[in-house]
Amino acid sequence: MDIKEYGDTPPWDWPEDAGAAFMKVLTDRGADEEDRVLAARLAGNACAVNDDLAEALLDVLRSPEEPEALRSRAAISFGPTLEQADTYGFDDPEDVMVTEGVIGRIAETLEALFRDDGVPKDVRRRILEAAVRAPREWHAEAIRGAYSSGDKEWRLTAVFCMRYAKGFEDDIIAALSADDDAAVYEALLAVGAWGVKAAWPRVSAILDADDCDKDVFLAAIEAAGGIGTTDAREALETLLDHHDQDVVAMASEAMAMAGFGIPGLDLDDEDEFDAGPDFPPHLLC
Repeated sequence: MDIKEYGDTPPWDWPEDAGAAFMKVLTDRGADEEDRVLAARLAGNACAVNDDLAEALLDVLRSPEEPEALRSRAAISFGPTLEQADTYGFDDPEDVMVTEGVIGRIAETLEALFRDDGVPKDVRRRILEAAVRAPREWHAEAIRGAYSSGDKEWRLTAVFCMRYAKGFEDDIIAALSADDDAAVYEALLAVGAWGVKAAWPRVSAILDADDCDKDVFLAAIEAAGGIGTTDAREALETLLDHHDQDVVAMASEAMAMAGFGIPGLDLDDEDEFDAGPDFPPHLLC
């Protein structure tokens, strides 16, 4: 298969030697840069990643000679693996396909490169965005620094990271009033992740808006499920009759994840409704 065919194929349909194909393209400096970036993205998938691929991604990330876009993609590809290791640990080798020693080297490398001001800005942003998937002590200071930098892109990275790091509820609420849809979107996901009840007035205002960006609107629905108050439930119930089926689906999912149940649906019948896995979808093959 061509590397682009892998990108168009669901991971569960990849052949067993997919990782070797990704390695070949990723480590070939003569290959097309776009193909190498795609290989770096695919290499981080739980269906392919292993110690050898992780080490190859580290080599790319550490190398100043590699294209910035490729280094950035290599950094981001570590995120799901770090989160998986942080969630499941290493008691069962089948839970995490990268060994504990390599995970340790990934974490150490990310911190060292983030602290190196000589590393390009976007690479450092992606490093922080990946690293926070497995919280460490240095992350809080890094997030505060990014948020207070005055740089719009660093602030966006900081708000993204607040979804994974504790102690930023006030900043999350403040970010909901940003004039940047991307920052508001990330802040809403953080509200949902932490169940920030104090954010409800702003979330409610977004749900009542007539001219809201659709992605932001869907994120507000998810946030309402995380908040989980009576007001949030009532708002979600009204969306079950929405003309947009994406909105209806998101409202149904938010109600289910909040434990509200869905009017007219018998949750005792497992054939009628499946709330999905109890771990992030990006860990599924």
